[in-house]
This record gives sequence, C-alpha cells and structure tokens, in this order.
Amino acid sequence: MNLCLDIDNVSSRTVPSNKLFETWVQAALQSQRDDAEISLRIVDTEEITALNRDYRGKDYATNVLSFPADLPPELNLPHLGDIVICAAVVETEAREQKKTALAHWAHMIVHGTLHLVGYDHIEDSEADIMEALEIKILQSLNFADPYLGEDVVDHV
Repeated sequence: MNLCLDIDNVSSRTVPSNKLFETWVQAALQSQRDDAEISLRIVDTEEITALNRDYRGKDYATNVLSFPADLPPELNLPHLGDIVICAAVVETEAREQKKTALAHWAHMIVHGTLHLVGYDHIEDSEADIMEALEIKILQSLNFADPYLGEDVVDHV
C-alpha cells in the first residue's frame, strides 16, 4: 500500500511518533486501498470543541472527528479525507478507562480511519461491525480489546 499521511500537530501535548501514526493507519486500511492520502491534525480542546460544535452541533471537546472526502467516484483520487484528534481528550480518556495512552491513541487512529472508508456506529448493527473490526485490527497490533478497558498487551 502506498500511504501519504500528512500530519499537522498543533497540540501543546506530547503525542506518538509519526511512524506509529502511519503504522496504525495502514493497519486500519489493510487491503482496502492500493493508494491512500489522509490528513491528520492533532489539536487542543479549543479547536476540537469548535469543530464539534460547527459540524456536529455538539458544544464540547471530543476525542476524534473524521471528515471523509466527498469526491466524485469517477475521479478515482486517493484522498480519503481528514482526521482531527484532540490530544488532551485522548490522554484524559486513557486515564479514565485505565488504558495506556499509546493504546488509546492507536484506537482513536484506527477508529477515525475506519470512518474515512465508510464504517459508522450510528445504528447498533453498524456499531457491532465497526467495533469487531477495530478489535481485530488493534489485536493485530498487539493491543488489547479497547472496549474491555484493558491495558496494552505488548506493542511491537
């Protein structure tokens, strides 16, 4: 797979390496695409709150937002869309869920990437499919089931 991941870290927090982000995105994409371009922006709470309010009508900081590219299929371009992640929320949720920050970062990257390729969790049946795929992908990366609140197993 040929992945172009454009990472823009404007957060004041420490975040995982670009190499880890790329590994997690590639794992989420698996064999779904030959070529993919994704923009990843890591932000603080103010920016994610504004985006969540403006695009979802929810006035609070959230962990991850995905904006799939709305391109005509006949163009056959590799740009899948944009992922925006709030570093502070990821850190807080990891502590609250008793996970390592690295495990939660991996989950949020996988989750956001799956949204870009059409997965969703609005309906229970969709959520079951998406969560099962997240678990499978994260376990392939040696992370525990993120929905059990377990720590990282052994990250390679």
